[in-house]
Amino acid sequence: MKILVINAGSSSLKYQLIDMNGEVVIAKGICERVGSEDSSFEGKVNGVKYEKKVPMKNHTEAFLVVEKELTQGEHKVINSLSEISAIGHRVVQGGSLFKESTLVTDEVIAGIESLCDLAPLHNPAHIQGINACREVFGKDVPEVVVFDNAFHSTMPPEAYMYGVPYEYYQKYKIRRYGFHGTSHRYVSGECAKIMGKDIKDLKIITCHLGNGSSITAVEGGKVVDTSMGLTPLDGFIMGTRSGNLDPSVVTYLQEKEGWTPEQTSEILNKKSGVYGISGGLSDDRDILKAASEGNERAELAKEMLWYEIRKYIGSYIAVMHGVDAIVFTGGIGENSQPLRQNICENFAYIGVTFNPEENKKAIRGQGGEISGPDSKIKVYVIPTNEELMIARDTKEIAEKILGSDK
Repeated sequence: MKILVINAGSSSLKYQLIDMNGEVVIAKGICERVGSEDSSFEGKVNGVKYEKKVPMKNHTEAFLVVEKELTQGEHKVINSLSEISAIGHRVVQGGSLFKESTLVTDEVIAGIESLCDLAPLHNPAHIQGINACREVFGKDVPEVVVFDNAFHSTMPPEAYMYGVPYEYYQKYKIRRYGFHGTSHRYVSGECAKIMGKDIKDLKIITCHLGNGSSITAVEGGKVVDTSMGLTPLDGFIMGTRSGNLDPSVVTYLQEKEGWTPEQTSEILNKKSGVYGISGGLSDDRDILKAASEGNERAELAKEMLWYEIRKYIGSYIAVMHGVDAIVFTGGIGENSQPLRQNICENFAYIGVTFNPEENKKAIRGQGGEISGPDSKIKVYVIPTNEELMIARDTKEIAEKILGSDK
């Protein structure tokens, strides 16, 4: 069975074509700046990247470009779209309506649309992607939606509720939803496999660290708490996001600077975090380099990030009354050796021992255990694979419709 995994943004369309017989990526690519005059396509087949300028007025035209790249020319990998059995879509916000991956129907699309206020930049784009896909493939090809926050739906009320009047939860569904759920689900499951244990018997803290970051407490295979909240802005300091703040900081700055809600959102989401502290650097590699060269603000941004990660991990150990394993994933989690060393060494007091040689090896997609053999708590680097997780869910649901022989 071949599955096409789609991640549609407001002006982009990423895809991976995966052969589920062996879970092999056949081709991947991205259509960028869809709707603008300088739209372009970048693909990768057999490890070889290529790119070209291609006009794409909308997501339907982007899908036609994807079809052409998959079925025609020197980079063709299939003869026709009929070889694709099902399509899996990433959807950021499923609210409390969707607690698991589900088959796309008109009712499901309406449900995703009803949640656009909670994810105004993401959900409308996902709907565009789903509709464009239906237009190109037709409604007979099963489409499945996999929600970023579905994995977090097991959080108890004491973890997901905010301390605002309950009526706002009732009226507007103001609560903690969490994000990166597909990644947290994948790496926690892989962690259990590596340990050779049933995930139901484990307490795992998963750290998805990148330009956007979140940490999740997984007990018995279920999320009990996560750092992101109503939106991906909540939690600890990130590349350009502030992380959590005293709400009075926001209202005080609005009064002093005269910011509108839109301007406030722009500042907190795109000009804050590591970027705002360092003075314009958001990439972890740039921060580490600048800090090593004596840039005090870069050093401060680095220390703030590391401190807050330690704080969240510590709080989740308290929430779960212990921890069996800590997992690092995401662009920073998989590659920042100094960060991982700092975290491990700071948890020596509860029995974490650190293996510097293994830490050096775990980089650029190479995972592994970075805790010492005598460590009471296992620490792993596990490269995330959200697309594969989406493909697995899609396969499972599609087989119920198509049969397992497809």
